[in-house]
Amino acid sequence: MPKNSRACLLAALLSVVAVCGGDAVARVFPFGPRHRAVNDLANQFVPFHAHLWDLLRGRADGGLLFDWRAGWGTSFLPDYGTYLSSPFAPLVALLPRGDVEYAVYAITVLKTAVAAAATAFLLRRLGPGAWWWAAVLGASYALCGWSLAEGTYNPMWLDGLIAFPLLCLVGEWVREGRRPLLGPLVVAVCWCANFYTAYMATLGAALVLLVRLAATDSFRVRTLGRAAVTTGIGVGLAAPLLLPVLLGSRQAHPGLVREFAPVAGTDFLARLLPVTYGFATPAAFVCTAVPLLAGTLLFRRDVPGRERWLWPGLCAAVAASMQWGPTHLLWHAFATPNGSPYRQTFVLSGVLVLTAWTALTRGGGPSADRRAVADGTKSVAAHDAPAGVLPGRRAVVGGSAVVLVLALAALPSPVLTPWALVLAGAGLAAVAAALLLPRRGRYGVLAAFLVTGTLLGQAAATTAYADRERLVRLDDYPPLGPEQERRAAALAAADGWPAYRTDPGLPRIAGNDPLLLGGQGAAYYSSHTPAVLTATLDALGGGWTSRGRNLQGLDNPVTDALFGVGARWRDGGVVRTDTRLPLVTVRPPGPPPVHGRSPFRNQELLLGSRVYEAPHAGACRVGTEVFLWAPDATGPARLGEREVRLLGGRPKRQAAMVSLGLQRTPGLRPSLPGPGELGCLDHERLRAAVAALRARAATSVEVTPSGIRAVLPPGGGTAVVAAPQIAGWRCEDAEPAPYGGLLAVPLGSGRTELACSFRPPGLRAGLAAGAAAGLVLLFRVGLRSFRRRGRASAG
Repeated sequence: MPKNSRACLLAALLSVVAVCGGDAVARVFPFGPRHRAVNDLANQFVPFHAHLWDLLRGRADGGLLFDWRAGWGTSFLPDYGTYLSSPFAPLVALLPRGDVEYAVYAITVLKTAVAAAATAFLLRRLGPGAWWWAAVLGASYALCGWSLAEGTYNPMWLDGLIAFPLLCLVGEWVREGRRPLLGPLVVAVCWCANFYTAYMATLGAALVLLVRLAATDSFRVRTLGRAAVTTGIGVGLAAPLLLPVLLGSRQAHPGLVREFAPVAGTDFLARLLPVTYGFATPAAFVCTAVPLLAGTLLFRRDVPGRERWLWPGLCAAVAASMQWGPTHLLWHAFATPNGSPYRQTFVLSGVLVLTAWTALTRGGGPSADRRAVADGTKSVAAHDAPAGVLPGRRAVVGGSAVVLVLALAALPSPVLTPWALVLAGAGLAAVAAALLLPRRGRYGVLAAFLVTGTLLGQAAATTAYADRERLVRLDDYPPLGPEQERRAAALAAADGWPAYRTDPGLPRIAGNDPLLLGGQGAAYYSSHTPAVLTATLDALGGGWTSRGRNLQGLDNPVTDALFGVGARWRDGGVVRTDTRLPLVTVRPPGPPPVHGRSPFRNQELLLGSRVYEAPHAGACRVGTEVFLWAPDATGPARLGEREVRLLGGRPKRQAAMVSLGLQRTPGLRPSLPGPGELGCLDHERLRAAVAALRARAATSVEVTPSGIRAVLPPGGGTAVVAAPQIAGWRCEDAEPAPYGGLLAVPLGSGRTELACSFRPPGLRAGLAAGAAAGLVLLFRVGLRSFRRRGRASAG
């Protein structure tokens, strides 16, 4: 087997063993009783992959452009481009839907392995060196702290982990004037897989290219122009996905706006060590072999001075840029993240690994890189050149001193753990010994064993520690199990879409229960939660967390009627109701409703009838259902024997309107956890209001993967669709007009049909940009081929 293949396979194997071994030690799913359902992994990634399974199997309510399941109907292409556009995501369809958590875990491990293999391949491409060293360093990058602590529960980010070495490889092709077709295609795949981390990886690869050009005396403006064109074409090819994602973000409900505050330098340095954890600190750990080797480069007199200082300087510059406000914003596309502010940390780990490889491969004379001709002639393959000389004793001692100084500087940090110091010290001794052993025979095997053992031990321990800490420090949710499967089966049996909606109900499992369990509800959580959806749900008494982006389902008879909910999960089973409307109704001519402060009145405005009574002396009339709206209250609310718990407190979260049950005792007043508003629902009035609207409702409704059609009674008015009027809706013969946040179309007196379709904003412009980029790419490749043939003819 070629050495390149051996390096890639070993790197992938090491990463798999370390990740799975660490999870097994922590007894975390799928190797033990502790679950992984934390934070966005449970709220977003698992449910979105479950929905992708439905799409690929033809069982989804909607298509690639529009999703009818969550948020009463939302744009799906931005979510696809944010969470599911990885080339690995479709693998979820290979397992049964009930095993979606296993599929997501397998994809996570696979991405880590591919990142390790890609880095090993890149290292062998950059310079001569032992294949097993390339494997260990490639796996060290894939097993960096960012990957083990943050990427594991944000699997979409791991595509950026893969993108960095691939984009650095594209930089090498650009430097040598090679692969004009493949280069832009690789850029396009990286940006489509996950644009957010691909952006960071592109910045990092650009810095690496600048150092490579300066170190090899091949710095030319022409090369920089070629790099810019290659990147521009690749990003342009990804535009059909990128532009809808960008516009979806702009139309989303605004999240938390934070001011960046750098962490203490001691905490920054502490996270370079294994077995540390901190949500708001940079997970910069990479196997101790990496900083040791990077440090040796400063003490290698057999390496040209420019190269000896450029790479460590790049490491220092990237680390410093993570702590300075303006460059922090540059790394994060000029917006401080709501969560961890150090999402670019994987680039620092990658730069450290490249520096370590330089220390291994640049000794003993000029490398193959310096003999490369950057303007199109074929370079000498790095892996075919003689191997460099390993660092000597002086350099190893100097590199060890660098690591010790960094560790000692981190000692005041509370992030440090005793195991961090023990494993870092043991790893430093083992790697230093491996570098000082004789180079041949059994000593070479011992050296490989010491270095590989250090990597596996530190990475597995860091994985296990992060597994335990996440469950303690982050929000966690019930994992999928028999109870959730029973609930999903009951919802599927009750489903009657599009005649009526089936709401997955309460208690919720995670933020996207309609995608995970089935049905068609209001619950929805995404980076693209539309502002109009949040405002509409808020006006009707809905609840949310994550400052309005994580919308909860609303269990209320009036909203169930308005949005056509005919079945929902409640109290351990599915309950049905006939007090519901079709998806499309016709309202009489007149001005659209304008929401006010009271959700009870807002519901009545959309319904067109008064159905709530005000309480008398704090108590509702006997026979009415008591509803409480206390958005900022936290604690139990009681009416007689019935008790419900509220969790509110704006702006972080808002408690939903809740039912306290039927008023059975005259004058009985509810016990409330804080200020709130009571509404007394008269179900007879509600049934009468629904009957009146049914008389003017659509006689037939047909939904498509990206639209809706309905046959309406004659007479004119306004056709109202029970879906939020998000940007992208277009209707035949009329422009949509908002109706209390819902999609609505004014009708002429003789019009009896409604046909509306949805196209995500930015899709048409993105397709045009992608086509233009494709034409430029073909022209560029064709022109290059024409010039080559001309030179061949002239010769």
